[in-house]
Amino acid sequence: MKKIFITLFAIWNCSTFAQTHSVKNSPKLSEATPSSVGMSSERLARIDNMLTKAVADSEIPGAIALVARKGKIVYLKAFGMADNASSKILKPDAIFRIASQTKAITTTAVMMLWEEGKFKLDDPIAKYIPEFKNAQVLDSVYPDGKYTTKTAKREITIRDLITHTSGIGYGQIDSDPRFKKIYQDAGVTDLFTTNKITIAESVKKLAKLPLHHNPGEKFIYSEGLDVIGYFIEIMSGMPMDEFYRTRIFEPLEMNDTYFYLPESKYNRLVSVQTKENGKWIPFPNTFYDTNYPKSGAKSFFSGGAGLSSTAKDYATFLQMFLNKGELNGIRLLSRTTVQFMLTNQIGAIWSNSDAGHGLGFRVLNQKGEDLGGQGSAGTFNWGGYFNTQYFADPKEELIGIILKQTQKTSDNTGWKFQILAEQAIDD
Repeated sequence: MKKIFITLFAIWNCSTFAQTHSVKNSPKLSEATPSSVGMSSERLARIDNMLTKAVADSEIPGAIALVARKGKIVYLKAFGMADNASSKILKPDAIFRIASQTKAITTTAVMMLWEEGKFKLDDPIAKYIPEFKNAQVLDSVYPDGKYTTKTAKREITIRDLITHTSGIGYGQIDSDPRFKKIYQDAGVTDLFTTNKITIAESVKKLAKLPLHHNPGEKFIYSEGLDVIGYFIEIMSGMPMDEFYRTRIFEPLEMNDTYFYLPESKYNRLVSVQTKENGKWIPFPNTFYDTNYPKSGAKSFFSGGAGLSSTAKDYATFLQMFLNKGELNGIRLLSRTTVQFMLTNQIGAIWSNSDAGHGLGFRVLNQKGEDLGGQGSAGTFNWGGYFNTQYFADPKEELIGIILKQTQKTSDNTGWKFQILAEQAIDD
């Protein structure tokens, strides 16, 4: 009876607070000629040259690049291989593990719930997840692995979690080896997994561990958005994947974005590759299994890193932000909320930087614009663990996405791509 009640409540909750129709009614993304939106096809061809050379020089195994302006896709091309071992050619509709690009979608989801008046951003997370009560900061670590803590000056807030200022770390990819061991010993799932575990189980383990610093004092990249993912489940009464599907993906027609792919789309997933002796080979399983989108228990929904998507789907998501929260007659967020999300939320922490951090995005400031190569002030961007990058420039109404799937390698295509996309503006 209890399960039936919870299910009925979730259905009522979703229908009561579903996305609303918008009088703005911006059209969904469609293809157009570059000249129709003030872009130069000759200058966009410089992207062809750059990526063709990067593949030929084995700087990358392959890439997909997308450029959109004023709601129109003017460039969408694939270069190289989806999998070198099997000579599988990369196609424009290929699906990539977008990892930390999930964070912007998770932030959107939680801000939709915030707009419904369900919580305040400066509420302590312990109000909703009691395991976080009485947060502790790491003090000393001894050779045997034991450690001491001191009580944090204040509790972790929801805003802290979204802006990576909570003091929570990132386990195996943490810059501090002490936290790598502490998280590993505690059995925290850092990114994505094929093992049978839920986000609730992992977050509750995480809640018992010490912090890097007092909440709000510093920016340290963290698993805060995984905590937010579990918080979304609590506040919506729905599993994360269902909330994202019904409240974001279906309304925006993001039909290729999933935590776990349906079998019919397995063949479109790009292989994660690394370079060995000058050749691209499949990246081996390490502390994670790269097959997570299509194998294993499929029970862990990582709010910080779990989604896979396509260039066009992610461009659709970004276009909704450039439209100030609306696309194709559906409003997910209000104009004022989008404006707020794209405003620096971390005060003096990055005071001398070329960017601030909003809710879900790095946001370029005037200093960043003046340095050049990163877009106009207000441009928001981020990337993913498997070498994916994006930016959106509200002033120029420009979106750029470049997707690759590599590990333990580096390349220069990301920063070059943004320059080449911006320099193709012709009006």
